[in-house]
Amino acid sequence: MDALTTVRDDDFLRLDHQICFSLHAASRAFNGVYRSALKDLGLTYPQYLVMLVLWEHGELPVKRIGEHLRLDSGTLSPLLKRLESAGYVERRRSADDERSVTARPTAAGTALREKALEVPRRIAAATGLTLGEIRDLRAHLSALTTALTTALDAADLDALPPGDRVSE
Repeated sequence: MDALTTVRDDDFLRLDHQICFSLHAASRAFNGVYRSALKDLGLTYPQYLVMLVLWEHGELPVKRIGEHLRLDSGTLSPLLKRLESAGYVERRRSADDERSVTARPTAAGTALREKALEVPRRIAAATGLTLGEIRDLRAHLSALTTALTTALDAADLDALPPGDRVSE
């Protein structure tokens, strides 16, 4: 018997039973801890994520940065502009395609990486979890993200009229 059919209807609508709320509350708590941990770097959490991608991959097209972070260019462009104004990122238009813009860390942005090394340690300590538990949680969240993305894609496909489905 499926566990979902054994749960009382009233229990489904309890706030403390909603995984989305648990994730929302944890996300808000993480944002507060990151705000404190990133204060000395002068970065916001979204700016920190951009810098993580650039530190890991070096110069990238803005579109690729967005793919790594699951952000659209409308959200990413202001982040990159602020990082460029702070002197941490340099943006360049492609000579081959004026529409394509790349971003790379500047010398100051690269130097910031050394100061940022303490951030993951502070965050890990704040969780109260062991590194093994953090790895397991990250794996579960990754699987959850994949499942939800797949469900969303399937829901989007189901919303199309039958003749518009690519698979048909």
